[in-house]
Amino acid sequence: MKKIKNEVQLSKIAVVLGEKYAMNRGFKNFGATDSANQKVESLYRLLVSDNLIQPLAKDQESLINMKHKLAIWVSKQLPENHPLLK
Repeated sequence: MKKIKNEVQLSKIAVVLGEKYAMNRGFKNFGATDSANQKVESLYRLLVSDNLIQPLAKDQESLINMKHKLAIWVSKQLPENHPLLK
């Protein structure tokens, strides 16, 4: 997959926005002991089940690729003039 500029920061924003999305969908908040990796995988699977992102092929499912997908998703949610998109 092609690396996105500011992908790490976009992934962090995606986790924050994804948590808000999940809470609006009726899911309870993530626990304080949940790791970032658990959050990424849970949010990825939620967004795939809601058809908001395209699922990865089974042999491509890895944490790195899931973070990449979340970064793509959040980049489409942010306004065009956001500093991380420049």
